[in-house]
Amino acid sequence: MTGGAGFIGSHVAELLVSEGWQVRVVDALTENYDPGVKLRNIAGLQGSPSFTFVNDDLTTADLDALLDGVDAVVHLAAEPGVSKSWGEAFPAYVERNVLATQRLLEAAARARVRPRVVYASSSSVYAPTSDPMSETGRLGPLSPYGVSKLAGECLVGAYSQERGLATVSLRFFSVYGPRQRPDMAIHRFTEALLDGREVTLFGDAVQLRDFTYVGDVARAVVSAVTAPVPSGTVLNVAMGSPVPVPEVLRLIEDEVRGAAAVARLPHRPGDTASTHGDSSAAATHLGWRPSTDLHLGLKHQVAWHRGLRDATPSAAGPPPPAQASLQGGWVR
Repeated sequence: MTGGAGFIGSHVAELLVSEGWQVRVVDALTENYDPGVKLRNIAGLQGSPSFTFVNDDLTTADLDALLDGVDAVVHLAAEPGVSKSWGEAFPAYVERNVLATQRLLEAAARARVRPRVVYASSSSVYAPTSDPMSETGRLGPLSPYGVSKLAGECLVGAYSQERGLATVSLRFFSVYGPRQRPDMAIHRFTEALLDGREVTLFGDAVQLRDFTYVGDVARAVVSAVTAPVPSGTVLNVAMGSPVPVPEVLRLIEDEVRGAAAVARLPHRPGDTASTHGDSSAAATHLGWRPSTDLHLGLKHQVAWHRGLRDATPSAAGPPPPAQASLQGGWVR
């Protein structure tokens, strides 16, 4: 499993281990945000006999050795971020989202036991539309990041068609929840409210986003590992209920019991006006439906932020990290 120390990946790794899988996580711990945060994400798995962590880079690692005896590959590693992908930053997106994916697919294709490959794609591959986005809808990324994720999807399709790999690509929509990356909106909003700082919104128009809880996304990924899905299938993973971003901010204010001062900054290139995922195909092929509504999901995320602030190191070391329950809730 690649990128398994990240936001989504750590949840998927926990769920796989809980279901009896032996999980080998490969993560480069890149500096797109604090590598220490990523290690904290998987602290609860360290020491489990079912979990192995390998700190390595997919662009240089011995992938034949890492894939030896592997039954499935969950490929979540990527350089994230729409707004950061322009200009001189783009070579990192090519290297980490395109070249790394091609190397991994090549190694999987020549493996003695050919694994199923589950590829994490993004709603950023779609062209702008106010209609629900289905897998047969028009593709037209608005950002270099979206282009890199679509290129990865195309590579996955080519290796399925021409090299015989069993593949499934999952297009994620605005994932949120505990461990969310620091650059993502709900993380930024929550931290600003807890600190009493100003909250930033971009653009003059009200953006709508299809927010999907990370526990639900993890279930979709794990289902895709074994579900009898035709190779080359592409599936949306979305809540299916777009919400105005200012409304999400209001819900976080209610949970935090605070009011935000809002600063408006100009539109960021690559930010689409609306995302609305149609996940009916995932329901058919994976038996998957999202079960965590936005109010409950935000409650879990705000509790996670508060938990990090309440944790105080002691002579015996830091307190154990919060662990996910199978119901998607959070306990200490």
